[in-house]
Amino acid sequence: VQLQASGGGLVQPGGSLRLSCAASGSIGIINAMGWYRQAPGKQRELVAAIAVISGTTTYADSVKGRFTISRDNTKKTIYLQMNSLRPEDTAVYLCNADRSFSAVVAGTGGSWGQGTQVTVSS
Repeated sequence: VQLQASGGGLVQPGGSLRLSCAASGSIGIINAMGWYRQAPGKQRELVAAIAVISGTTTYADSVKGRFTISRDNTKKTIYLQMNSLRPEDTAVYLCNADRSFSAVVAGTGGSWGQGTQVTVSS
């Protein structure tokens, strides 16, 4: 499975961005996908995850109410709509995929995409 993330950039505090992660390859084995982020000097952390069939989602407490994860199964793509962005959201955002939702939530999903940089600054 190959994952291609895009949509990062520079945005002012309070602004919005929409990230995309497109899957290709052996996508039939994917049951869950998610977004992680890693800031300099910090551990990688889960942002949000989604089960691609049921649509079940989970979010980090720090982004609840501001970020929304969604999927388009016809395009084999997930999205992360990020609103009310804060400087502390600055990080490299990576997508993860696996047949197991719990594996994606745990960060042990088998497939990782390259990161896309999100910078929130005035």
